[in-house]
Amino acid sequence: MRPITYSRAVDTATAVAAVSADPTSDFLAGGTTEVDLLRQNVLTPRRLVDINGLPLTGIAGPPEGGLLIGALARMSDVAAAPVVRERFPVIAQALELGASAQLRHMASMGGNLLQRVRCSYFRDARSPCNKRDPGSGCSAVEGFSRGHAVLGTSEHCIATHPSDLAVALMAVDARVHTLAPSGEKVYDLDDFFLLPGTTPHREHPMEHGELITAIEIPPMPLARHSLYLKVRDRASYEFALASVAAALSLVDGTIADVRMALGGVATKPWRARHVEDFLIGAPARRDSFEQAARAEMSGARPTAMNAFKIELAQRSIVRALETLVGNGSPA
Repeated sequence: MRPITYSRAVDTATAVAAVSADPTSDFLAGGTTEVDLLRQNVLTPRRLVDINGLPLTGIAGPPEGGLLIGALARMSDVAAAPVVRERFPVIAQALELGASAQLRHMASMGGNLLQRVRCSYFRDARSPCNKRDPGSGCSAVEGFSRGHAVLGTSEHCIATHPSDLAVALMAVDARVHTLAPSGEKVYDLDDFFLLPGTTPHREHPMEHGELITAIEIPPMPLARHSLYLKVRDRASYEFALASVAAALSLVDGTIADVRMALGGVATKPWRARHVEDFLIGAPARRDSFEQAARAEMSGARPTAMNAFKIELAQRSIVRALETLVGNGSPA
């Protein structure tokens, strides 16, 4: 066994200083993913800094709207919060569909955003994987790839981003607040998650020792009419083959505004901007939804094993939109 040093942080500044000073150290929050990867020798830190005692658990809903959620707030607490369920049902639904009840009680909001991919080659320390060992190759490109991405891929990585929460947050223009050794930072969520390109091991722009402190969601009245649709192999505790976070508003049968993000089909939470651009001002009809879905998936690059995800994503987009306009069912 590898020896690991463990310590508890007493405040955020101390936690950031401790981890940033040691390249072999890492933060420990809920540990629902990290502990598994430690056991599999995929992650090999020599020091863990426990941050669970830090005062980062608040769930605030300012009178003007929006949310401010502490990074250490537990998924179950956020999903159950009345202000979340009222203002952003898409977030509550994504949290409840994202993990078992036991995991939701342990997992933190910040940790959920930073969870690592579920690619079996990444989690097998003996398989070539550019995320785990840069330059070693991507085993999934020519290997088993049924659950992998068709959007945002590169020849260096086709792993799908696993977070349901991040998809919902992407649709509502969330921002991530951090504390870095150089000071406080704020990232738009679309900039927080990086495409693999030639550096798939770099999944976000944070530096070593930078700590997520809060997630900010701006006021968005149309998000009160929102949903999270998740399609998976089984109904309980399974990762998405395709998922849709959507919110919209209608005026006289015309789509006045819409927000959408996709999960299960891309290397990062995927903002469906083609759908949004196509639908604003369009009639709320199935043919409009189908055209928008085809436009969004036109750039997909599937493997032989996951080509089905293109049509699955298109059908999921249509079903989510029809549900929101009252012509479909989320089940």
